[in-house]
Amino acid sequence: QVQLAESGGGSVQAGGSLRLSCKASTSPPSRSTAMGWFRQAPGKEREFVGRISWNGDSSSYAESVKGRFTISRDNFQNTVYLQMNDLKPEDTAVYYCAADLRAFYSGSYRPPSDYDFWGQGTQVTVSS
Repeated sequence: QVQLAESGGGSVQAGGSLRLSCKASTSPPSRSTAMGWFRQAPGKEREFVGRISWNGDSSSYAESVKGRFTISRDNFQNTVYLQMNDLKPEDTAVYYCAADLRAFYSGSYRPPSDYDFWGQGTQVTVSS
């Protein structure tokens, strides 16, 4: 069982930055997971933002955020981060983190259906 809690969302002007956090509690502790970030804007489907492997050795990003967003993790704190720079109005969405317990070794793209647990989401609003 993995419980996920996102934080760090908010409102920012275009060109600004935010850092989202996703705190994971696992049972049993220290379970290896790959972590993904997704987002969903009003009226749109949930879309992939990025993913990081359990040890941080590999990661992948959506083309729309590549070069602006960075995923990192601190396994001692059981926390994954999404650093978002040069934010644009089209980045406005609810951002979700998700845990993949099976392909934990991979930082490559996986569809939402491959993830086992999801957080509740945190709102990011970027104004022009």
